[in-house]
Amino acid sequence: MSTTDNGTSTGTPTEGGTVSDSDTVGSSTTEGVDTVTTQPTSTTTVGPTTDGPGTTTTGEGPCLEDQIECDGNTAKVCDGMGGYKSETPCATVCAEPLGCVVCAPGSTQCNGQVSQVCKQDGSGWEDQNECDPVQGLACDPGTGQCLGACADLGLSYIGCDYYPTVLQQLDGFMYNPYAIAVANTSASPANITVTRGANQVAMDTVPANSVKVLELPWVAELSNGTGPSVLVTDGAYRLRSTQPVTVYQFNPLNADVTNDSSLLLPVNTWTGNYLVASWPFWDAGYPGFYAVTARYDNTTVTLKAPKGGTPTQAGGGVDGQGNGVVVLNEGDVIQVMAASNGDETGAIVTADKPVQVFGGHECTQVPIGVTACDHLEESMFPIEALAKEYIVVPPAQSNGNAEKAVIVRIIASEANTTLTFDPDQPVGKVLANAGDFVEIPTTVAKFVVKADKKILVAEYMVGQDAGYGTSDPAMLLAVPTAQFRSNYLMYAQPGWSANFVDILAPTGANVQVDGAAVGNFTAIGATGFSLAHVPLNNGTGGSHSVTADQKVGISVYGVLNYGSYWYPGGLDLDVIPQ
Repeated sequence: MSTTDNGTSTGTPTEGGTVSDSDTVGSSTTEGVDTVTTQPTSTTTVGPTTDGPGTTTTGEGPCLEDQIECDGNTAKVCDGMGGYKSETPCATVCAEPLGCVVCAPGSTQCNGQVSQVCKQDGSGWEDQNECDPVQGLACDPGTGQCLGACADLGLSYIGCDYYPTVLQQLDGFMYNPYAIAVANTSASPANITVTRGANQVAMDTVPANSVKVLELPWVAELSNGTGPSVLVTDGAYRLRSTQPVTVYQFNPLNADVTNDSSLLLPVNTWTGNYLVASWPFWDAGYPGFYAVTARYDNTTVTLKAPKGGTPTQAGGGVDGQGNGVVVLNEGDVIQVMAASNGDETGAIVTADKPVQVFGGHECTQVPIGVTACDHLEESMFPIEALAKEYIVVPPAQSNGNAEKAVIVRIIASEANTTLTFDPDQPVGKVLANAGDFVEIPTTVAKFVVKADKKILVAEYMVGQDAGYGTSDPAMLLAVPTAQFRSNYLMYAQPGWSANFVDILAPTGANVQVDGAAVGNFTAIGATGFSLAHVPLNNGTGGSHSVTADQKVGISVYGVLNYGSYWYPGGLDLDVIPQ
């Protein structure tokens, strides 16, 4: 390891473009750009030193023939005998073992308001992050990195950049607004900007540690009708904040007979790999669906139907078996609609740039044949954030005195996935292919499911006439135990007959909801976890918090006569190895 005359490091870059080597690092300036910077550390020079032209002294012997060393900004090619074959002054920078390069690998710079990192081969710069002023960010010439409250957010449901997306809904219910709830998790006001394409739609401010609801226009191309599959240019909204926030979408907002909601995931957690949880086409004419939203222009999305093909309404580049390759630009949405006898559950979405994926149903019975239908939707977790252990529990009925049954689907991310249950559940234990799933029929069982490969777990609340109290279907993705958190800020729409937060906690954990201790935990068998159904006070305006001395998982839902919504109250989205 050595450094150039201008101080540029040639060490090994780490994530984010900084240099983690213990060798010399510093800063330099490249013509036509701003400042190139890496993190300063102490200097350690290892290897030969020259006493004069053509000679080398070293305590470790001569360097290997054709090995390149840097002497300041000069690249020297070793002859293997203690000298050098050639010496070349570099026009920009010398980096070992590459020699003369455009820039030091891993170094960073500002190009306007874009943070750039030097490629690993030193051949040039590539964009790392857009320092978006709408998110209160600016590129710091001293570090080459974005600065501001929205920089370096980590991987969780808290972020500054979101894409709310209207999804298929039962026609005739658009009198009830589509809306998003923005919860400000910071101690400073958050300035919110909502756009659709080039058009500004809304601006607002959410005070510190509070929640505000924004009603947005329906996007008829996505919400109306019952098909076909469609690609809608600028179909999604974009929401940006100057402070970290959490965002939930309500389709529709107010308590009614066809509701559901989704926890939105911030752009910095998106990937290009997803499994889909949906629900079968209902013969009354209403389809299950999934939808993909792009963050960047020229995003190539490959849609692979479950089991090689399922009846699908062709359109937007998707064929009649649910397969297709489509190109989306920023904010575009492709919504894939099932046809009669079709079920999009198990579809696999891959993209060459980050995307967001939703799964759901326009309005369906759960199980089919049990009244009444309700809208389903949920934002899918990236495969990178899935895990091998989940806890499945039923929600509470509206009176809080009994539990509401669910149907559970467990979907494989890889072939030959083996499942185990505690306590055991009467379903198949081996999933042969990626996208295959097992379905646990109507149940109020509480259990832990584990797998030898990553899985996606979806729960579906049964309809009102199934014999488990009022409220109709809603959909939830179970949160992996590995993605639990110790604090949450969430929103529960106060217009419902009853709102609850369900808490899954290690037995003995101390948990508070809105500052009050939770004491009604019930052990889940011998799993080491306990469950509490906690009624939420509708007089708070909808804003609620959960804090704990250990990591816990939560879901939030509202119920009434023939209606419901349900979503995970939050989670970390760390990358979990397979």
